[in-house]
Amino acid sequence: MASFLIATRNQHKVGEIRAILGDAFQYSSLTEFPGAPEVVEDAGTFAGNSSKKSIELAKWISSNRPATQRSQQQLAHSFVLADDSGLEVDALGGAPGVHSARFAALDSGESGNSPTADNNSKLLRLLKDVPREKRTARFKCVLALTPILQSKTSYASPVCFADEFEVHTQLFDGVCEGWIGFEPRGKGGFGYDPLFFPQGYDRTFGELSESVKNRLSHRAKALSLLQRVLKP
Repeated sequence: MASFLIATRNQHKVGEIRAILGDAFQYSSLTEFPGAPEVVEDAGTFAGNSSKKSIELAKWISSNRPATQRSQQQLAHSFVLADDSGLEVDALGGAPGVHSARFAALDSGESGNSPTADNNSKLLRLLKDVPREKRTARFKCVLALTPILQSKTSYASPVCFADEFEVHTQLFDGVCEGWIGFEPRGKGGFGYDPLFFPQGYDRTFGELSESVKNRLSHRAKALSLLQRVLKP
């Protein structure tokens, strides 16, 4: 059975991934690895950020696992699963994009993520005078899947070992088209969900049930592609 270290401390995201992929896999998150390094998401694309997280964490796990036969057998079926996702609004030139989680903080130059309420308030403020037909937007997700390779002590060159993680990393994309409402609706989901109406629906992600959202979402579509590759 394949096992995933999901590169997040967001338990809502972990639950969403588990609900979509089901019980055919084993799951853990960064809350179970308090010594894991904080990976700075400074790439300019979703793919760049997700692959950076998965590769760095896979290297860290490999270097900190004991080199026993049992652990090596476990590593053969272990992966780091990282994602970077966000909202792209056409009227804002694709913003907030990779800055979705820290959209409001950009105004003050603060580092780290912004409170969800602040991000949503800023988005509504910028779209205040934009009519319905021009409020088109999409959620995008790029998943990066990196196998946890054997300890670098088995490689003659640390450089070659580092390259192996990058070579074996796979990316899976998902997109959900929709539009941005004029006020928050619903208490479900997280982030921009109460503002986002998926295409063909008159309710936001904040109002739709988890089961419906898990069929429509950008993350669900990316996970569906991953599942085909790792089908047990």
